[in-house]
Amino acid sequence: MRRIRRAFGQALAALCAWTMLAPPAVPAQVDPDIRAATEVVMGQLEAFRLDDYDAAYAYASATIRKTFDRAAFERMVRDGYPEIARSVSAVVADATLAPNGSVLLRLRILGANGRRVEALYALIFEDGRFHVDGVITTPDPSESA
Repeated sequence: MRRIRRAFGQALAALCAWTMLAPPAVPAQVDPDIRAATEVVMGQLEAFRLDDYDAAYAYASATIRKTFDRAAFERMVRDGYPEIARSVSAVVADATLAPNGSVLLRLRILGANGRRVEALYALIFEDGRFHVDGVITTPDPSESA
């Protein structure tokens, strides 16, 4: 599990470094790609809240679905991302549209466990819509402020 999370972390770190060269983020209320990507993440979070892991799995990219079968995906989310698996609220703090069309979303999420995390989502466009291609969480920096 740690090896898989580390691999996702490395991939997202590379994507983040690459998107630093991208133009500044376009406000979500203006850019339709960012709006569409945000709807995907919020839809997946809602599916997790409802324990509908079949629906949540459908939001995952082909790469994620090749890495995890449906049952392993559920275990990975429940065990590795408890605040995402049971979020109470989620707010988009930042959004970046990369030149290749991928989207990075930074969310602040409050879990049912009372902990807040900052989650960096990478989304890719495939099969006519955005899919979640990875996520990294860190403790929300506003918690220590």
